[in-house]
Amino acid sequence: MKEIHGVARSVAEILKGAKYTIDYYQRDYKWEEKQLRELIDDLSDQFLEAYQPSHQREAVQSYPFYFLGSIVISEKGAQRFIVDGQQRLTTLTLLLTYLRELQNGHNEPNIDELILSNAFGKKSFNLDVEDRVACMTALYEGQPFTPSPADSDSVRNLVERYEDIGELLPQDLQRDALPYFIDWLQYRVQIIQITAYSDDDAYTIFETMNDRGLQLRPVDMLKGYLLAGIDEDVRRVPGDLWRQRVQDLAALGKELDADFFKAWLRSQYAETIRERRKGAVGLDYDKIGTEFHRWLRSNASRVGLEKSEDYSRFIREDFEFYSRHFMTIMAATKAPALVTGLERVRYNADHQFTLQIPMLLAPLVVGEDDAVAVRKIGLVANYVDILLTWRIWNNRAIDASTLQYRTFLDTKAIRGKDVSAVGSILHDKLMQEAERIGSTDRLRLHQQNRRHLHRLLARITDYVEVESGGHSTYLQMTSGSPVKYEVEHIWANHPRRHSDEFEHASDFADHRNLIGDLLLLPKKFNASYGDMTYEKKLKHYNAQNLLARSLNAECYKNNPGFRQFLDRTGLPFTPYDDFTAQAVLDRGKLYEMVAQQIWNPEDLLVDDPLVTSQTAP
Repeated sequence: MKEIHGVARSVAEILKGAKYTIDYYQRDYKWEEKQLRELIDDLSDQFLEAYQPSHQREAVQSYPFYFLGSIVISEKGAQRFIVDGQQRLTTLTLLLTYLRELQNGHNEPNIDELILSNAFGKKSFNLDVEDRVACMTALYEGQPFTPSPADSDSVRNLVERYEDIGELLPQDLQRDALPYFIDWLQYRVQIIQITAYSDDDAYTIFETMNDRGLQLRPVDMLKGYLLAGIDEDVRRVPGDLWRQRVQDLAALGKELDADFFKAWLRSQYAETIRERRKGAVGLDYDKIGTEFHRWLRSNASRVGLEKSEDYSRFIREDFEFYSRHFMTIMAATKAPALVTGLERVRYNADHQFTLQIPMLLAPLVVGEDDAVAVRKIGLVANYVDILLTWRIWNNRAIDASTLQYRTFLDTKAIRGKDVSAVGSILHDKLMQEAERIGSTDRLRLHQQNRRHLHRLLARITDYVEVESGGHSTYLQMTSGSPVKYEVEHIWANHPRRHSDEFEHASDFADHRNLIGDLLLLPKKFNASYGDMTYEKKLKHYNAQNLLARSLNAECYKNNPGFRQFLDRTGLPFTPYDDFTAQAVLDRGKLYEMVAQQIWNPEDLLVDDPLVTSQTAP
């Protein structure tokens, strides 16, 4: 092996003006939302511990470093090949691209050269992979990009992860703290760059770093600790149960067994959480999230683990009960059809709100009937659904960093409560919210909320359809299969058609993005008819979903299910021959009224005596 160089470099030193490529046989970008979420959570937590609004920008140079791992580079002549680390470098490039978009043209600090740079008179991306160029160019220029069937899985992942960043990045980082965070990301986040000068040496390093035998995972260490506390002659039954259930969890998804233990222990035992300030010490909630096996060992007496029977019961009863319901929850987030009673678990998961899971487990009591447990899960999911929707409607963040403390308190409040108490407590919490549906009439589409509004429009569209006697198409509208649906503007993007109502194109654009001008329709509809005038589109709307059809007077003829829905709810649906600026506002008010029926806190109040007890009769 020739000489090897390893040195700690900042993100700026790694990326600025540098060019990297990737060998064809390892070009897939595979990160999923889970890995991205963990990275953004780690970065934002580390930064926000140090950041204070009163700081000057210069203070960032004294903020703590964050170590992002290592990359292995093979230098061959003038080219640099990434042997290990392309997932992180690709994700960093996506994050920087998104942060640049947030700057909205005010590029201070300027991070352009961390993303693409000029070499020999030609601009190209610093992470130079041919099949990604069209996608990355669109993202860099702030334009939407829809992968074609010919695009690779990597390109599809790039688009999905870029959209995820908008949902996962804490709102705290998107305002005044943005330039500070960009400075910190550039200069205080470090990567060990290991450089070899031949492929053989580079891959030897890679294999050495990644092939040191199987390390024990926290789940394995927890198993060893719990089983060691059980007398040997009665260890087999809980041991077999543990082994089979962990296999079942692993079959549902990578690292899902570890995710379960974090959710379970947080839901039942976390009493404290770290303050959001520099130097704050991690407490129950935080320690369970990073080292749940050590936390349980240190808190065994709190959990009730003292003698052999306690340890055995903990596995046979508690572990079995909560893991079974955790799998029910996870199945509801991924099932090919909505699960009756747990539909809102899926809706919340589609907003990528993973903080719901400890809350869903919190009120469950070992030994209660499954029907009671599922009723509790459904109630909590309904509360989360309403809370998230109210925040989206009022342009408030729903990322984990923003809502972590809120959900921690909510989890404690409903821990072990019966069905009626769960509903009452959560209803009262919603009644304390100042911002609800109707608090603003200016909900509009923008780059950061596009996916959230897609989901909200899917819910409104689906509600009208189902309440009129039709079948649910929510999953079809949100999954992209078999037909891809998109948010469609009723008005085509032609300001001159509306010059009698808008003097400036910017005013037209703002009004056009209001929710009252939006529908959810198949992508092919937009491609075929999206540029037409409203008058020409109108007849085509009558072949789409009821929310779109309701613009056309024909929808109100020979449609008894829809007419009964209107009579029952009193919703002021009306057709429009001409869709004016006032019509957009009126239609927005209609959507608001529909939304108030879908997301109604009164639905949390339970008066069914059959589900208020902990066990069924």
